[in-house]
Amino acid sequence: MSTLAIEHLTIGLPEGADRPFAVEDVSMTIDKGQILCVVGESGSGKSMTANALMGLLPPGVTVKAGRAMFESRDVIRLPDAEKMALRGAQIAMIFQEPMTALNPLMRIGDQIAEVFAAHDRFTQAERRKKALDLIREVQLPDPEKIIRAYPFQLSGGQRQRAMIAMALALEPKLLIADEPTTALDVTTQAQILKLILDLRARRGMAVMFITHDFGVVAEIADEVIVMRTGKVVERGPARAVLQDPQHEYTKRLLEAIPTGKLPPARALSETPALQIKGLRKIYRTGGGMFRAPREVRAVDDVSLSVARGEVLGLVGESGSGKSTLGRTAVRLVTPDAGQVLVGGVDLAALSDEDLRRQRHKVQMVFQDPYASLNPRQRIIGAITDGPIARGIPRREAESRARELLEIVGLGADAASRFPHEFSGGQRQRIGIARALAMDPELIIADEAVSALDVSIQAQVLDLLRDLREKMGLSILFITHDLRVAAQLCDRIAVMQKGRLVEIGTVHEIFLNPTEDYTRQLLAAVPGADWDNQKVLA
Repeated sequence: MSTLAIEHLTIGLPEGADRPFAVEDVSMTIDKGQILCVVGESGSGKSMTANALMGLLPPGVTVKAGRAMFESRDVIRLPDAEKMALRGAQIAMIFQEPMTALNPLMRIGDQIAEVFAAHDRFTQAERRKKALDLIREVQLPDPEKIIRAYPFQLSGGQRQRAMIAMALALEPKLLIADEPTTALDVTTQAQILKLILDLRARRGMAVMFITHDFGVVAEIADEVIVMRTGKVVERGPARAVLQDPQHEYTKRLLEAIPTGKLPPARALSETPALQIKGLRKIYRTGGGMFRAPREVRAVDDVSLSVARGEVLGLVGESGSGKSTLGRTAVRLVTPDAGQVLVGGVDLAALSDEDLRRQRHKVQMVFQDPYASLNPRQRIIGAITDGPIARGIPRREAESRARELLEIVGLGADAASRFPHEFSGGQRQRIGIARALAMDPELIIADEAVSALDVSIQAQVLDLLRDLREKMGLSILFITHDLRVAAQLCDRIAVMQKGRLVEIGTVHEIFLNPTEDYTRQLLAAVPGADWDNQKVLA
């Protein structure tokens, strides 16, 4: 008998939504010890299906038909008290963003122990011991320190391991993992995937793994279900779906994955768009009665350059200093030492007034376009504010904004709409248009495609490539996704713990890296075979 059997599940959306159903007539089964990957783009119904199992559907979203049988009980229609008893004990969930799922005011050990307390298990001393055992099981370093730590004191990967420890506390029979590796760098992602595989083998759990990353599917899945706009369009063994997809939608998703094929080398200009020399940024925290002062060298004596018309990829794990370097280059962060030269002008040495006159030369595209756009401002205003502040007449700025919206593939009619009316990929295009409106010499793209579905990611990468070709745009492309870097970039710079450890052409870095750290990053990419220039090998 299956651990879970979902039968003809239909979930209705509130009146006025784009479509009547979030999930429509979906069926799937997961056996003991099996990993089922549920794949699809945003809005496909993956997370809604999982939330229905956990009783976590948002207000106004309701199950209209179907059932979800877990050990002969329909978990969707259980009384609230029985659902509470089931959650955590029999069915547990790992969420995509652990920082929002963890209580920022509670220590990690207390949050794990709270799972036992909620189900009235064990004494207080036993709860702490079991919390320590779980921290060790998920391979967190220094358990005695971690158990006393708060979430903000852990890295993203460590917080995700803490979430897994909480999910495993009562030894559930079904583990639901909702995009648990999407925002993680490649080495941390590889560690989390290995951990889930090990736990499945040791505990015999059934796992529902929700993802939009086919590299992850290739790494861990036994069975695959592909969803689109609330419906299942394809299902089957992982190998069969990956190697011989039957549905056109599945084929399009697989075609959108970066191939791993390295682009031919291009002749680069000898004129630099950006020169960074000896850049250093140190963060210091003051000590307290029980805490020693701490110093973090976020960027430590880094020098590099970006040629005109070049895309330089800046890669490394979380905490390597990539984003700090990018923000320092655009003077969102003030460096402690070094130079940032754009057109021969050292932005790092300018006064605030002089910087305002030079700031248009370097523009930034942020990771989360929704957070970087004013939700109350129409798109035309978001794009024209900067040029108008530079003294460009409003009519000229608005005309240019509409041209840019056409260039990035949205159309001039997008100018009158608000950010919430666009998809994530469309909002990222708006962010690019806003950056271009300032006529920059360089764009810094900070994880600009990391949170996007593969098909939308491919569209944004194509756009950046076109802008480089047609406008001679220079780009510092910050990413933790080496597959994306391989597809777009001319050269790659590798950072680790604030230092630049290696820099070279794409072919040099991917086919003949000189540093062990670079080799570890490349080896951690799910499904990649760099020697044969393939992904999902």
